[in-house]
Formats: sequence, C-alpha cells, structure tokens
Amino acid sequence: MTRDEAWGLVTEHIESISLRRHMLAVEAAMRAYARRLGEDEEYWGAIGLVHDFDFERYPEMGGDLPQEQWHCFAGAEILRQRGYPEETVKDVLAHATYSGVPRDTLLRKSLFAVDELTGLISAVALVRPSKSIMDVKVKSVRKKWKDKAFAAAINRQDIEEGAADLGIELNEHIAVVLEAMQGIAADLGLAGETG
Repeated sequence: MTRDEAWGLVTEHIESISLRRHMLAVEAAMRAYARRLGEDEEYWGAIGLVHDFDFERYPEMGGDLPQEQWHCFAGAEILRQRGYPEETVKDVLAHATYSGVPRDTLLRKSLFAVDELTGLISAVALVRPSKSIMDVKVKSVRKKWKDKAFAAAINRQDIEEGAADLGIELNEHIAVVLEAMQGIAADLGLAGETG
C-alpha cells in the first residue's frame, strides 16, 4: 500500500476533518517509528494513515451488530475486495484489541502504541492558550495524563501497554510521537492561533 492509495481510501470514506487529522497524526508517528527502527517508512506511514478509514461508517466495536459491521472488520473486507495482501489487512486489524490479530510485529506494536497517544497529545495542545502543539512538552502530556477526567475516552492503559511492548520508556514514547506530530502541526490544525 502506498501513501497515495491510503489517502485515497481516507478521502473516499472519511468526511470528518478531526478524524482525518487523527489519521494524519498516526501516519506521522508511524513514519517516526519506522525511521527509528529501520523499517519501511512509506508502508508504515500508509498503514498508520489508513488504520481508521472505516470508522466513520462503521464505528461499532462490538455489541449486537454482526462482526463484519464492526470497525476494522468492515475495513478489512474492503481492503480484501480491493486486492490488498492479507498481511496488510492484518496489519490494520491488529490495532483493534478485539480483532484477534496478534501484535507480533514491530509495525503492529507501533500502531497500537501510537494510536491513542496521538489523541491525547492533540487534546493537550487544544487546551493550551496558544492552541499550538509547538507549546506542548512531554511534561505537559504527563500532567494531563494524571487527570483521568481529561480526555477520559483515551485509554491510557493501552498506551502504556503499547510502549512496554515496544520496549520503550513511556516519556520517550511520548517524545517520539509528540515530535512527529509537531512536524506536521499545520496539517493537524495544531499550529496555533497564528498557524
């Protein structure tokens, strides 16, 4: 999967600007980890970009609907119909804890580790007076981390587990993702009042 193919899937299936920005943030974080780990930055970025492409139409993650209508499973079927290899499909599926796909590669571990964290970092940036991610520091994120009422939907345990699976200390993990997101601040709508 190329970056252009991934972006095509995003624009075809996602209208929400905030969801697109989340996917761009995950792409940036995945590219950062690919560089750090000596992996294929183009492919890792594409998987990060496309990981939630079915979420707007299929937001369920369990419940009474048939499994093929759940987030990730619906997207997996679309990817299969478009001829993507099963390994690519599983790379996307692995970020969902309920998918049954093990996080047994560095890519899959990285995707799981960065997904929720990008949301927390974005939330921290948006409550800054400047609304700029450039003003966010690791300690800013850790301070808000402790406030369970802040961005309460973000699963901090998943972030901790993801960092541990990667063998990286949590503050360092936050720093990697934060720096990646700062590199595309304008694309994320987090360049601040002047950006």
